[in-house]
Amino acid sequence: MRVRWLGHAAFQIEAEEGVLYIDPWLDNPMSPIKPSEVDRADVIVVTHDHHDHLGNTVEIARRTGAVVVAVPELSSYLSGMGVETHAPNMGSKTMVRGFGVTLVQAFHTCTRGFPTGVVVEAEGKTMYHMGDTAIFGGLSLIAELYRPEIVMVPIGGFYTMGPREAAKAVELLKPRIAIPMHYATFPVLVKTPDEFVRLVGERAPEVRVLTLKPGEAYEE
Repeated sequence: MRVRWLGHAAFQIEAEEGVLYIDPWLDNPMSPIKPSEVDRADVIVVTHDHHDHLGNTVEIARRTGAVVVAVPELSSYLSGMGVETHAPNMGSKTMVRGFGVTLVQAFHTCTRGFPTGVVVEAEGKTMYHMGDTAIFGGLSLIAELYRPEIVMVPIGGFYTMGPREAAKAVELLKPRIAIPMHYATFPVLVKTPDEFVRLVGERAPEVRVLTLKPGEAYEE
């Protein structure tokens, strides 16, 4: 399995089940690839409809035939644009082309439906992309129920958790690996993951913080 960061909140997961993208805003200034360079996408998960998360979903899905997973209100909007959708709400696992996908709550805003995080199961492993969120107590339940091994954590502040809150989130979730995201792309966001790395080292020293550069991947 290969988890590749594409800048901002965009990730590509390659597994035996296929290729899954989360929040593919590939026009972001950090992205190592252009939307036109995506030659395979089986599933795309969109956590919410803000432009830096919905991103290039429609273009990629139309060209590759990917099915897009999002809450019903956002799925309805995307269906109207000629995209195949899978429209669960938050609450339980659903299977999408071999991947286990569970939409979970996130504390943020959006226009269509509600913002979410997503728990993805592939090759017997569990990953949790937190989407855009503030810290919230329900992270303890997500940790208990899904036991995510790899967590993708927004750390940039202003729109989401900052390093302090994100480190506490990692302490609650107790993953093996935490990958910081959603920083350095806008002027108001935290510029580096350094403070987050330091705080996780204090609060959850057993967790490995993996600071990827855009285009780099973690494989296991």
